[in-house]
Amino acid sequence: MPLVPADLRIDVRWLVPMTVRDVVLEQHSLLVRDGRILDVMPTQLAADKYAASVTLHRPGHVLMPGMINCNARGPQNTQSSVLPAIAQMLESGVTSFADRYFSPSVTAQAAQDQGIRVLIGMPVAEVATPWAASTAEYFSRALALRDEYRGHPLVSTAFAPLAANHLQDATFSKLATLADELDAGITLEVNTNVSQVRECERLHGVRPMQRLWNLGLLTPALNAVHMTVAGSEDIALAQRSGVAITLCPQMDLLSGSGLPPAAALLAAGIRPGLGTANSGLLSFDLWGDMKLLALMMQSADLGGAAWSVWDALAAATSGGAAILGLDAEAGTLQVGKWADLCCVELAAGAGPRIDPLHSLVLGGGRERVTDVWVAGRHLLSQRELTRFDSSVLASEVAQ
Repeated sequence: MPLVPADLRIDVRWLVPMTVRDVVLEQHSLLVRDGRILDVMPTQLAADKYAASVTLHRPGHVLMPGMINCNARGPQNTQSSVLPAIAQMLESGVTSFADRYFSPSVTAQAAQDQGIRVLIGMPVAEVATPWAASTAEYFSRALALRDEYRGHPLVSTAFAPLAANHLQDATFSKLATLADELDAGITLEVNTNVSQVRECERLHGVRPMQRLWNLGLLTPALNAVHMTVAGSEDIALAQRSGVAITLCPQMDLLSGSGLPPAAALLAAGIRPGLGTANSGLLSFDLWGDMKLLALMMQSADLGGAAWSVWDALAAATSGGAAILGLDAEAGTLQVGKWADLCCVELAAGAGPRIDPLHSLVLGGGRERVTDVWVAGRHLLSQRELTRFDSSVLASEVAQ
């Protein structure tokens, strides 16, 4: 019987499909054709069945879905800041990210050029910025941007209200109507810190989550970012409405807001994603946030809910895919999905009894990521970026 053609075969010691809790496949291969996952099977069987144009052997590595940064908000969206951020994400295994600021077109173009997936936040505000001069113009430009990238293979869009406490109810109501009509997502900072919550109570008479509920914005289309000071009533509303939640624990600690109530969220059945909410002082990779989430959960009371380090990895992969609306196409290693992949070398000398999940989540890091693919395109090969002009990148970083 003739061998089945494939574009790429990756042989690894461990493969984490993220489809079944705590399952790790040993001595497996992943096959890629036309940018999508063709098969996942034991390496010996793959060698007998497929003829791949390229075969890569990674004998001491874990192959996992690409990581997803659900809130990679940078200090500014200029070419000099976006390119180094994308390079940093690719080098750390991030294959998709969400961003929101006042120059969404810059980020969208840079992501296209480098082959990484991005969800662009379309800003909505009531004050003049470089993006728009009035609320009407914000909505007009958002709709134009959405039309421009409709059906794009790498770029998607969502509304991104800014300074929510200072948006009038009428603006939020219009946003809710548009999002519902267009089946569009919304990404919004919620309960970021105590002062934001108190300001909302002073200006609107209720906490932020209750205000969003009253305005019809608490739906599964909402990505509530931070939720650092969420109380029991906030978590109950999140549970009832099915909103998505993105935790940014490192940034929350850096800003003095404290750690988010991750245990309470998980006990309520809410599975979060992770984001860096970068301020310029922290990196854009998710390894620190994933490790911190895992450590927070080690001794937490989850009210009987199941927990393992696999859940921390899920927050950085499949959970993030669901939040960004990519779960049908990415986030797990399943036949037919895009080959958005991250290959990680575990510590040297890993013995036969090593626990690859613990080693990956608690001992992994950007420096251990060797290869990254997006839609089967090899964007990081043996720790080298394949599409960046190194001289241009160096000049951008220096500015």
